[in-house]
Order: sequence, then structure tokens, then C-alpha cells
Amino acid sequence: MTATTQPPPAAPLPAQSRRDERRGSLLVFLSALMWSFGGTFARYLGSLDSWTVVFWRSVWAAAFLVGFMIWRDGWRGTIALFRGMGLPGLAVAVCFATASATFVVALSYTTVANILLMQAGVPLLAAFLAWLLFRERVSAATWVAIAAVIAGVAIMVSESLDGTVSPIGNGLALLISTVVAVATVLTRRFAHVRMTPATCLGTLFAAAFAASQASAFAVSGRDMGFLFGFGVVNLGLGLAFFATGARMVPAAIAALLGTFEPLLGPIWVWLVHGEVPSVRTLIGGAVVFVALITHIALEARRLARPVRPGVTGIPAPN
Repeated sequence: MTATTQPPPAAPLPAQSRRDERRGSLLVFLSALMWSFGGTFARYLGSLDSWTVVFWRSVWAAAFLVGFMIWRDGWRGTIALFRGMGLPGLAVAVCFATASATFVVALSYTTVANILLMQAGVPLLAAFLAWLLFRERVSAATWVAIAAVIAGVAIMVSESLDGTVSPIGNGLALLISTVVAVATVLTRRFAHVRMTPATCLGTLFAAAFAASQASAFAVSGRDMGFLFGFGVVNLGLGLAFFATGARMVPAAIAALLGTFEPLLGPIWVWLVHGEVPSVRTLIGGAVVFVALITHIALEARRLARPVRPGVTGIPAPN
């Protein structure tokens, strides 16, 4: 028998400048900031059918993303972006359609706290997938930060894990984490593909499916105002920031910065709706905050150092 043929190695990741990495990190943080307002908006819309909320939220997000691309790239450029996103873009679209719709539906079955616990595993899952599929290096410092983040969010939500929550809700929360991790890895891996049209297509997929499930579409003017914010600010702007920034930073870092969403979410609900976090939530939030700030500070120092020959993007001397 002949020797087994080894599969060809994955193509190297596109080189990114230190400036691009810093800009990408900022954009991913801003996406997490926008997404962190989701629970606050959802609190105002609790009386509506979940699929009605998904429909209008997705419609407003799609309208924003189309307008954003036309403003940035023009009509021809926008059409070209949709044509050029290919299968990677289609996969990312399906991921975000699944995540955005499932988030709203999951709130009907389980607590926000349980969803946050599942989302805390996104950095670990994204890092593992990036390493497993594309051999993207994950530093020891990043693994330590990921572990600290998971521990902190686990402390935050531990009081709700009493065995009475719905297994359907936990399953939906796990699905959200999985598809977000996959989208993070794909966006970074196919960094040459502009993923903003993919996220826009994802909102259209979610709207189309929700339209087939919603019991009604009529809402009050007050509810429509909150749905507008839920779609444009929370989902649309968050997706635009993420699609632009995640392709500039390693998948593990992008997912780690995304953990600001479950960290900040309870704070906005506290400030807006007067829901005071428990002692465990405050302790866990402090652990997450310290882990994230420490890791970001270390990454900032690394990115500020001059790049030596032989490091990615700089040729070694002959």
C-alpha cells in the first residue's frame, strides 16, 4: 500500500498591521457594547409575541445595514459586495440569522442569566474551532483570560442554576453560542471577504422565517419605537461594527472582547429598569472586568512594540 496522503495545510491568515488590529479590537468592543443593550430593549417588549419582535427587529436592522452599505460603498459597490461574499458570507448569514432569532425566542423559555452563562463559552469555543480547523495560534495569556471570563460569568449567574429552568431554553442558548463562535471564526478566516452584506442577509433570513411564524404584525407606536432601537442600535449597528472589526483580529480575541456583552448587559438593565444585581453578579462581573481589562492592556502593549523581522508581515533578512 502507498503511504497515506496528508491533506494540504490551510492557507495562511491574511497579515494584519498592528494599527488594523487595534482598530479591529475597538470595533469588536463597540459591537459588544451595542449588543449589550438587547436585554434592556427586550424588557420593554415582553408583552409582544416573540416572532413579531424577531420580524420587526430584523426588518429595521436590515434597513439600517442596507443604508449603511449604500452610504459607504454606493449602489454598485453594495451589489458587488453581495455578489462577492460567496459561500463564507452565506454561512455567516445563516449563523447570525439563527443567533438573532434564537436570542428573542430563548427569552421565553429561560432566564437572561442562563443565556449569558452559555455565551461566556463563546471565546473558548471560537478559539478551539480556530485552532482545530485552521491551526490559528492561541496564546497562553488568552487561554487564561478566557478561563477567567468563564469563571466570572459562572459566578454571576450561579444563583439561577437551580434545576428548574427549561431544557429547551438552555438548548437554544447553547445554539446561540455555537453559531456566534462559528461566525467569529469564519469572519476572521475569510478576512478578505466583506461580511457586512452577510450580516444584512442574515437579518433578511430571520425576518422571512419570523414572518411565517408570527401571530400578528400590528404593534403600537410605542412598541415600534422600541423595536426600531432594538433593530437599528442593538442589532444593526452591532453587526456592522462586528463584521468590520472581527476580520482584523484573531478569532479568540474577537470572541473575548465580545464577552463585554454579558458583562454590560445586566448593568444597563439595572440602570434603566431598576433591577439591582445580586452580590454574586457584582463579584462575577468584577472578575470578568479585571480579566478583560488586564488582557486588553497586555495586548495593547504587545501591539505597541516594534515588529521584529520574521514576525508575521515582516520578511526576515536573507
